[in-house]
Amino acid sequence: MTEEVQKPAATPPPPAPPPPPAAPPSPARRQFIFTWLGLAWTAFAVATLSALSTVARFMFPNVLFEPKTSFTAGFPDDYEVGKVDERWKEKYGVWIIRTSQILYALSTVCTHLGCTPNWLDAEQKFKCPCHGSGFYKSGINFEGPAPRPLERYRVSLADDGQILVDKSKKFQQEKGQWNDPESFIAL
Repeated sequence: MTEEVQKPAATPPPPAPPPPPAAPPSPARRQFIFTWLGLAWTAFAVATLSALSTVARFMFPNVLFEPKTSFTAGFPDDYEVGKVDERWKEKYGVWIIRTSQILYALSTVCTHLGCTPNWLDAEQKFKCPCHGSGFYKSGINFEGPAPRPLERYRVSLADDGQILVDKSKKFQQEKGQWNDPESFIAL
């Protein structure tokens, strides 16, 4: 028997290192794509939100809160004969005038361009500060560019005896409407 010397088994050679992975896209290229893509989505989102906000705003219309068209103005005895009462000028746009025979409500809107005339007690006339139109106490125009007299509003006595002014009904002198019994209260 021959002795064979056993040789240790040869170790396999070390495996070859794996090939290096393919180079990833350069960071500059990746940033370029994400930057433009992000910018596009941001622009789309902003445009969509602005369009939706416009649509939402459309659902809530502008509302103009105007004073009521009719109001009570106290009792006829609260007004002096021959005087123009200006207490309703700012709130309702009305002058109340009482003569010895009638009481009527004049509009505070100039018939020229819609300015608000002023009552000049010393001169006993309404004078428009915009273009100089002048109106007598009765509302008849006598100077300036105003084409027609001031308008009257419907006046009546309410059930409790107070003056009820209705601004939804206007009376024009040039149409002969000042003779209508609703344009004044006979005293």
